[in-house]
Amino acid sequence: MPTFQPLLIRGQTHESATFFQRINPVTGEIATRAAAASVADAVLAADAAAAAFPAWSARGPNERRTLLMQAATAMESRAAEFVAAMRDEIGATEGWARFNLMLSASMIREAAALTTQISGEVIPSDKPGCMALALREPAGVVLGIAPWNAPIILAVRAIATPLACGNTVILKASEICPRTHGLIVEAFIEAGFGGGVVNLVTNATTDAGAIVGALIDHPSVRRINFTGSTTVGRIVAVRAAQNLKPVLLELGGKAPLLVLEDADLDEAVKAAAFGAFMNQGQICMSTERIIVVDAIADAFAERFRAKVATLAAGDPRTGTTPLGAVADLKTVRHVEGLIAEALQLGAVQLNGGSAVGVIMPPAVIDRVTPVMQLFREESFGPVVAIIRARDEAHAIELANDTDYGLSAAVFTKDTAKGLRVAKQIKSGICHINGPTVHDEAQMPFGGTKASGYGRFGGKAGIDAFTELRWITIETLPGRFPL
Repeated sequence: MPTFQPLLIRGQTHESATFFQRINPVTGEIATRAAAASVADAVLAADAAAAAFPAWSARGPNERRTLLMQAATAMESRAAEFVAAMRDEIGATEGWARFNLMLSASMIREAAALTTQISGEVIPSDKPGCMALALREPAGVVLGIAPWNAPIILAVRAIATPLACGNTVILKASEICPRTHGLIVEAFIEAGFGGGVVNLVTNATTDAGAIVGALIDHPSVRRINFTGSTTVGRIVAVRAAQNLKPVLLELGGKAPLLVLEDADLDEAVKAAAFGAFMNQGQICMSTERIIVVDAIADAFAERFRAKVATLAAGDPRTGTTPLGAVADLKTVRHVEGLIAEALQLGAVQLNGGSAVGVIMPPAVIDRVTPVMQLFREESFGPVVAIIRARDEAHAIELANDTDYGLSAAVFTKDTAKGLRVAKQIKSGICHINGPTVHDEAQMPFGGTKASGYGRFGGKAGIDAFTELRWITIETLPGRFPL
């Protein structure tokens, strides 16, 4: 029997008039039946969060910290349920599910540590007897819109720091993994975040625009954070702008990994394989373009081909292969289309093969050029392009020849050179001698250009989810010209 995921409003289950189904991409069976919220249901969730805000925002930092620590433990206690939900809803391997849970628990504990770091300052005033203060206060109700690909990590990121800052939260779950996202909110409610402090809204795909629009428009929603595609991110940003509400966007990517002439090729190969094919390439930071200087391109390509040949894809239910399934057949068709166009225009395939349903072997396409869609369009699947650069300057030029700017990497044995190159790459994140896929709870995570704006993580999250206020205290009699 598939699991049923209800709405969670005011800490209680809330039934909707209709439901929708998420189909297991591997078996074709129903993975989850979930409540299909109406606009009225969404408004009810926002009202509940608004009603809970005064009491929650008044709680002291140590009380918020204690509850967040309890939430991390409650999440970890549901490990088996998370593994099953991610396997059935998105075809994830057990390893990917457990990594999601581990990092998410770390994010919650990092948020707990932030509760006593939401500080202000005294600013010198030119006015005699005037004490000027800059204070950070909770913004209000925060709407978090999370995707399916790293479902625990990205949903927890949307709610943990807002809660630490004294906000209440609505999590708008992905239609692709409603049960996975439901488990998160259930764990938070179990830990003490009931009564409307954390609420869950699930919806059918056809209703997504109306539900998200109603939540953004709700007067009590004061912050929005969205992780997902650049196309949808633009829509969210426009709707938020119409309401004059700040929005934090973490969108698509086309991450380059530069391999310079003096790079350690074995290390570059390991990092590129991990970055390109972890979770079947369905990560916003996935290595999509490997840009290799001509002098060592042939040697790198051969070592990389051999490494990728060891990465088998298989049924995530058996747990016998490092790679699992992609989320749907649409992904398969998209990746196959990018590969076919590149080969037609002169690229060379080093690895790959035919997909069996949503089980898709990893593909490596060499001699990709900027005229090919594989160079420009986010694949979000198990394929990576090798692009050959004349020299270091050309490699930097190719890396920046993209609308995106989330993550990047540079491999060189000269650390000073690596830092110099990293500073020239237009991305929110750049790693020297490390993979493009790297996330830690305390780091400022986010991109530039079409990859979005704003930063999740650590103290950067405090800036995103609080209001900065200027307050003055007059200590001397006033003297005015009127």
